[in-house]
Amino acid sequence: MKKLFVIAFLFCVQFGNAQIFGGDKIINNENFDKQRWSWGYYLGFNTYDFKFKYNEEPTPNGNDFIIEKTMGFNVGLVGNLKLNNNLDLRLEPGVTFNTRNFRPPYTQDIEEINATYVHIPLLLKFSADRHNNFKPFIVGGLSTSINLSSNENNPNVDTRLRTNNYHYEVGLGIDLYLYYFKFSPSIRGVFTINNEMVETKFPSIDAMRSQAVFLNFTFQ
Repeated sequence: MKKLFVIAFLFCVQFGNAQIFGGDKIINNENFDKQRWSWGYYLGFNTYDFKFKYNEEPTPNGNDFIIEKTMGFNVGLVGNLKLNNNLDLRLEPGVTFNTRNFRPPYTQDIEEINATYVHIPLLLKFSADRHNNFKPFIVGGLSTSINLSSNENNPNVDTRLRTNNYHYEVGLGIDLYLYYFKFSPSIRGVFTINNEMVETKFPSIDAMRSQAVFLNFTFQ
C-alpha cells in the first residue's frame, strides 16, 4: 500500500515538473477556471486505521490492540463552486470500501471489520496561481459518514461501531490541465472526531476513532 502511494505521488510530481519546465507552452483548457460551477468524479484508494484511547496505558509486554490494514477503494462525485481565483467550495459525496483486521492482545484471534461508508465532505480548496498547465492546491474541511456495515444495534457482536461519524480532513494535490479535461491527483488525511465505539468486550478500550489516508484521482 505504501509503495503504491509513493509510486503514484512520484508520477504526479514528475508529470507536474514536465508541465512547469517542459518546452511545450500550449495552454490546455484555458477558460476552465472561469466557470462559476464545475462538476466531476473521482476514483481512488484508501487505507484505514484505528486510534485507541485506553483506560490504562499499554505496557511493553504488548497489551495494546493491533490493526492489520488493507487497501480499500473510493468512488464519488465532485461539485465545485468558485468563490474567487484561488478559493473554491467543494462537495465530494462518495462511497468508500475497506476491511480492517482487529487483533486483541494476548491472542491470535482476528476480528474482521468490514466497512462501507457513504462519505460526504464539505471542503475549502486553496489554490496557487496557475502556471502553464499546472496548479498546486491544499484542501481542508469537515465531513460526515454513514457506515452502511454498522452493527450499532446488534448486541451479539464483540465490538459495536456507530452508524454516523464526523471527521476533519486535510490534504494537498495538483491540478493538471489536459487537452480534454482537468486531472487532479491528491492525497488526504481523514480523522474521526467522535468515538466510533458503542460497546466492546475489552474493558481496557475507552474509545476508538478511525484515521484514514485517501489517494484520489479527480476528473473534471
